[in-house]
Amino acid sequence: MISMRSVRKGARLGQHFLTGTWAARRLTEAVSVRPGETILEIGPGKGALTRELLATGEKVLAVEKDEALVEQLKQTFAGEIDSDALKIVVADIRDFEPERFGLTVGGYVLAANIPYYITGEIIRQFLETPAQPRAMAILIQKEVADRIIARDKKESILSLSVKAYGTPKIIAKVSRGNFAPPPSVDSAILLVGDISKKFFTLNNVEGLGDLDERHFFRVVKAGFASKRKFLSSNLAVQFGKDAVQRAFEVCGLSGKVRAEDVPLEKWRDISEALA
Repeated sequence: MISMRSVRKGARLGQHFLTGTWAARRLTEAVSVRPGETILEIGPGKGALTRELLATGEKVLAVEKDEALVEQLKQTFAGEIDSDALKIVVADIRDFEPERFGLTVGGYVLAANIPYYITGEIIRQFLETPAQPRAMAILIQKEVADRIIARDKKESILSLSVKAYGTPKIIAKVSRGNFAPPPSVDSAILLVGDISKKFFTLNNVEGLGDLDERHFFRVVKAGFASKRKFLSSNLAVQFGKDAVQRAFEVCGLSGKVRAEDVPLEKWRDISEALA
C-alpha cells in the first residue's frame, strides 16, 4: 500500500498512479510483446502496469525516479527481481540511454503511464534515439493523443513528428477515475507501431540519398511558425521567397495552403526541395 505522502509527491511530479487493471491489461495487449523482447517500463509507480507486463513472461526493465517508490516495488516484486524477470533502475528517464542496458534498435518495446508534463519530451526521446523501440504503448492525456493522430484532420508539429517515425493509433480512452490521485482530464492509450527511420532513408533505395532529420524538422517548425499565415509565407522568412516559390512549384502546392493541411509525404517533398 502506497503512503499518502508518496501519492502527494507523485501528484506534484505530475504522476497519477494507474489503478484500473483493465487499462493496464489493454496497454500490455496493445504493445504485443514478442518472445525474447525486453519491455521497458517508464515510471512503474505502484506496479499496476508492471504486474501485467510481467504476466507476458518476458523480461521487464522498469525505470523509476522516486526512490521511495522503488523501495516499495522491491518489496512487492521481490520474487520477480530474484528470478531476473524484473530489473528496476533508479533514474530520470530523460537521462536514460537504451544502449547502456543492452537495448538495441527494434529489440524492445516501451510501455508507460507517462507524466503529462514530459509527454512530448519522452515521445521525442525514444523516436529519435538510434536505439528505437519496435513499438510503444503509452498512457497520455487524451487531448494530446487526439492531436497526434490528427483526429480533426489537421496536422501539427507533434503529429508530423510522430508519424515520421511510426504509425500512431488510439487503443482506448481511459477516464480520470482509473488513476490515484485522479487527474483533471481523461487519458488514452496510444500505440505507436512500426517504429523506424525508414521515412528518412527511403530515398536511399532510389539512390537519392538520405533526408536529413534535423533539416526536415527545421522546415516543419518554420512552416508552423505562425498559424494565421500561409505555409509559403512562414517558410519564406527562413528560406527566402524565391526558394520557397520554386519548391512549391516542384511539389505542386498552392501558395495559399496552410501548414496544418499538408500531409507528411508533402512535407518530405518540401524539405528535399529546400535542402
